[in-house]
Formats: sequence, structure tokens, C-alpha cells
Amino acid sequence: MPILNVALLQMTAHDNDQQANLRKGESFCRRARTLGADLALFPEMWSIGYTGYTPAAGQDAYDPVARDPEEAASRAEWQAQAIDADDAFVVHFRRLARELEMAIAITYLERWAGAPRNTVALIDRHGKIVLTYAKVHTCEWSLEAALTPGDGFYVADLDTAAGSVRIGAMICYDREHPESARVLMLKGAEIILVPNACDLEQHRLGQIRCRAYENMVGVAVANYAGPGINGHSIAVHPIAFDQHERSSDTLIIEAGEHEGVYLAPFDLDALREYRAREIWGNAYRKPRTYAALLDGAVAPPFVRPDSRR
Repeated sequence: MPILNVALLQMTAHDNDQQANLRKGESFCRRARTLGADLALFPEMWSIGYTGYTPAAGQDAYDPVARDPEEAASRAEWQAQAIDADDAFVVHFRRLARELEMAIAITYLERWAGAPRNTVALIDRHGKIVLTYAKVHTCEWSLEAALTPGDGFYVADLDTAAGSVRIGAMICYDREHPESARVLMLKGAEIILVPNACDLEQHRLGQIRCRAYENMVGVAVANYAGPGINGHSIAVHPIAFDQHERSSDTLIIEAGEHEGVYLAPFDLDALREYRAREIWGNAYRKPRTYAALLDGAVAPPFVRPDSRR
């Protein structure tokens, strides 16, 4: 029975101290491998702890609209912390993955033409980057207005001790849009990795279960620990019914608020057998009726002046 063990690394960051975050991330990866992990998943933008940005006085950290010189300077300072895949931070985790023979999904603020991106790189157990994904649905009412959105959703074959697994990724606010997981499913994803940096309260936790259920994929989410960003990293499988149509719980693990390495075992045989027989995913969709999904027009009440199409 092939089991893919995904370690959810639920941590608090050392703000934007990249070296301190590197050391802590390595320590948690080593703990994950000791627990038997095949893959370690970081929270969103770990290189700078999703912070590294100081809003103007009296301004909420999640609403930093740049309207004055001080604010613009702060945002420029934040953007200047971007790195690329050849930077020592990413290279360190490539070497660590090879040493531990464990895949690592490392997250960072990626240097990019014009403005940086919010990125996850999936490194296989041989130290090779097999997937690079940048957040498509950037939070444009927040500091992420200073980012370049990603250009699409991607899936890669990941070589693991449990065999080859089709892995996709989306980041935080991406999961609020059903199209993100849907496209990943259509591209063949079996497991979707979700680096996260926000409150995982009841509605978002239910949403994650729904994304798994409707697409017949496993979903693994790693969040920052509480009390600031409140933890509750979660992993779910899609097997909502057994072969006798009896309903079953799809939760694999849900963390509390504390720091820790939370191991989520995905039974690949059971997942694949379920995907081959059940009615969700791409089994009975009617794409010919979905033209409105590609219409870029926005009508009230959904018009937002800061939205980038």
C-alpha cells in the first residue's frame, strides 16, 4: 500500500530575517524526515515570514495602499527582499532535500521583472526543482498589490518512495476560487499543496474539504502558527463515500494553533481507486455550458477598482 506522507510545517517566522527563517525551516524539515515524511510543506512566503513589510502608522498590515512617499519606500524595501531560484536560500533547501531524500515545497518572495512574485518551488528528493508556481489570485487590496500575479496553474510528476505522484499547487487566496483546484484536477493533480498565511476558520476549513471532495484530490495546507496567524494546518482526502455509499469523514489531520510538524498520510491506492469509480472530478462535467467562466466582464456588485484581470 503506497502511502505519501506529507509534513505540514506549522511555524512562526522570525519576521523577515531570511537566515533565521532558513535555519528554523531546516530544523523543521529534519524533524519531518525523522517522522517519516516524504514531502515537507512550508507556509506561504517563508523566506520573509510573509512579513518583512512595515505599514505606515495606523495602517492595517493587510491594507497597505501606497499613497504617500513613506508608504512607497516601505513597499520598495519589502520588494527588495525578493530572491530567485539560484539564491542561497533556495539552493540550501535543494541540498537539504537531496541529503534527507525528502521532497520540500519551499516558499519565497521571488525576484521577477517589474515586481516580485509569491512563489512555491517543489524540490524532489534528488534536489531538483520539478515545479515552480506563483500565486495567481494575489490579494490586491493588501501588500500583494506590489506583486506580479502568476500566469497559470501547473502540475508535475514527483518521484517519491511511494512511486510517482501528480502534484499541483495553489497558494492561500487561490483556494477561495474554485477554478484554481478545478484546473489543477483537469491537469491531472492527485494531491494539491497549499502554502497558507491567514486565519483558517470554519468556513475556510470547510472550503478546503469541498475542494478535495468536488475534484477528488487530496489537499494539504500548511499555515503559520498562532496566535497571530492561527494555525489549523489541515490535510484532507476526497474519499467521502465507501463502496457501499456510506458517508465517511475525509479529514486526515487538523493541527491546533501551536507550532509543530503535522504528518498527513495519503493512501494513494485508495485515492486512485476512488477517482476511477466515482462521479465527481471530470467524470460528468459539461464544459460546453461554461462559457461565462471565461468572460472577463465584471458587473455590480463585484466591481472593485483595485482588481487586476
